[in-house]
Amino acid sequence: MLGKLINRLEESFLCLLLVAMTLLVFAEVVARFGFNAGIHWAQEVTLLLSAWFVLFGASYGVKVGSHIGVDVFVKMLPRNVHRGVTMLALALCLFYCCLFLYGSWIYLSKMKMIGIELEDLPVEKWIPMSVLVIGFVLLIVRFLNLFWKVITHKADGFHLADEAEESMHIAEELKAMNEQEETK
Repeated sequence: MLGKLINRLEESFLCLLLVAMTLLVFAEVVARFGFNAGIHWAQEVTLLLSAWFVLFGASYGVKVGSHIGVDVFVKMLPRNVHRGVTMLALALCLFYCCLFLYGSWIYLSKMKMIGIELEDLPVEKWIPMSVLVIGFVLLIVRFLNLFWKVITHKADGFHLADEAEESMHIAEELKAMNEQEETK
């Protein structure tokens, strides 16, 4: 029950970010080309919304396995080697995220200490840029969760989206539909 609630909250937040970005860009285009006046802060806020969407969405993509990857070679490896390569890849992902988390923390600390504001809005820059820390913490949590699943044999890899397999499935469905129509 709690897991479903968290999923819904994450999906709703991502949808809210995407809708806000789209509406803001639309309003800016209408204001600029329809009324020859722009919203002076729209570009900066759109950029911040897209940063939130990308960093928050990256962790959600790891969670649901929607990232695209080329894992044909890894799938051909024996099961134990496959698990070892997956754990090495996860360790490298965790190292990468920890480096960025550390750098983000230092960056935000300095932004807060200096008190720099956004260019177009009277908001301290560290507040909207906090997505750096939030996004990388979420990514670390997702990678640790996947690492634990691999260790406990509940998962055998990243479960990346396989576009080739999905395309073949769609092609088979279309072929079956065409065959059914031809027999009618």
